[in-house]
Amino acid sequence: MNPATALATVLVDELVRCGLTDVVLAPGSRSAPLALAVHADSRIRLHVRIDERSASFLALGLARRSERPVVLICTSGTAAANFHPAVIEAHESGVPLLLLTADRPPELRDTGASQTIDQIKLYGTAVRWFSEVGVPEDRPGQVAYWRSLACRAYQRSLGPSDPGPVHLNVAFREPLIPDGDVSWCESLEGDAGGPWVRARVAPPSAALHLPPTRRGVLVVGDGASNVRRYVAAAGMAGWPVLSEPQGGARYGDHAMSAYHFLLGTPEFADRHRPELVVTLGRPGLSRPLLNWLRHAGEHIVVAPDLTRWPDPTRSATQVAQAVEIPVAAGDDAWLHSWRRADGAARAAIDEVLDGAGLSEPRLARDLVDLLPNGSLLFSASSMPIRDLDQAMRPRRGLRILANRGVAGIDGVVSTAMGAALAHNGPAYALMGDLTFLHDQNGLILGPREPRPDLCMVVVNNDGGGIFSLLPQAALRDPFERVFGTGHGVDLAHVAASTGTPYTFVDDPDQLSKALRGEGPRIVEVHTDRESNAVLHAMMRDAAHAATRQVM
Repeated sequence: MNPATALATVLVDELVRCGLTDVVLAPGSRSAPLALAVHADSRIRLHVRIDERSASFLALGLARRSERPVVLICTSGTAAANFHPAVIEAHESGVPLLLLTADRPPELRDTGASQTIDQIKLYGTAVRWFSEVGVPEDRPGQVAYWRSLACRAYQRSLGPSDPGPVHLNVAFREPLIPDGDVSWCESLEGDAGGPWVRARVAPPSAALHLPPTRRGVLVVGDGASNVRRYVAAAGMAGWPVLSEPQGGARYGDHAMSAYHFLLGTPEFADRHRPELVVTLGRPGLSRPLLNWLRHAGEHIVVAPDLTRWPDPTRSATQVAQAVEIPVAAGDDAWLHSWRRADGAARAAIDEVLDGAGLSEPRLARDLVDLLPNGSLLFSASSMPIRDLDQAMRPRRGLRILANRGVAGIDGVVSTAMGAALAHNGPAYALMGDLTFLHDQNGLILGPREPRPDLCMVVVNNDGGGIFSLLPQAALRDPFERVFGTGHGVDLAHVAASTGTPYTFVDDPDQLSKALRGEGPRIVEVHTDRESNAVLHAMMRDAAHAATRQVM
């Protein structure tokens, strides 16, 4: 057996023993040993994509939803460089990705050889661990090295306290395909009962016990863990819960869905300064919330890994791996005040949206209301996630995800595809036209590829709608070209080019029917950027006025 085939066979087999189920492959020549090894292993669900960037975000979506490592394979050169945006998102979001980049052997580096670049630590500090595997050789001891390396890489990617991307750079000499000889200098077999190295996770440390208080608040942002436990504890303590949509805590009587507008009302924010705030995950959608956090008497950040914790406001006073929220004596005046204001603001927002026809925030609100229990909703990171944050009513039975680690618009179609493939139930995605066009290659699926049940709802305002809500909108002369970036692309033609079913919606009552179907499909909604900016101002003014009336 040639060394390249031996290494690839052993590496893939050991990763499967560790728990690997999904591999995403972008085609290439130098990665042939790895490609053939995963194709031959019936235990693996293989996904092939022709675009490395789409492949990497597909893997990101699979890993984000399944919460287990997904292997990503490519050939050498710029193919590996195209993984970088997804690697950065995985790094910031704590998503377990395992990158196997094929490489030329050392003797071809710095010689001008084709498709040869410096791939050593290619992703810098955006990976949890990097290893140069080394060119395989036919000598004893290689199998133990390869198998122990695979176990270390898989476990480091998985975490558990700090999951993220791991990079193995695998150099191969030719021949790159099996030569018909199956002999090797030692047994290639591993332990039939499991991985070569078994990792044991230590029990969690003792939780930090908080002082009893009725004037506490639970804030839940992106990447939060153990959410249900903390929501239940906050409920027992009489605390309001302020959760971003993807935080997973916007349900129940304590969820304040209009918190963005409440905290944007100065009188309310001043009168509702908390004695204690507990933050799960990383909040980052609402500026009023971030400004308000700076005035908390005590701000405790819960972070499973104490080497990395989110604190964008620099207001954290304590950081703990876990906390215990005690039940406190006293009346419910604090919680009732939040509920009364939230109910008034929520009603005002809904009244504005119901009277404005089909709009971006109404689409976000109605979409959440219409989805069946057990659904997955993947949101783009520009306006859609903010529209969800400001317009979404509390509900159970829905999983919401978004690429909020770096909050870029790239790779959203592919990430949603991956998340849908890992989800056991119907999946939906909400994105803008620029986000959709940025990753239209994500629609390209070969005839043998697993196909997700994913409905992509695309809001088309012919450009970058979020900029119309920012100060740049006042720069009338350059605005449209350098910020608005209208494109005039007919999305129906984009859908037709890949054979993706397409539906156009121009009335709110059409949405429910348009969402029905199976497999990948597109629902397009047209909106106007300037009208959308006016509507957001109306929502804000109505919510602020309603909040002041009940204070």
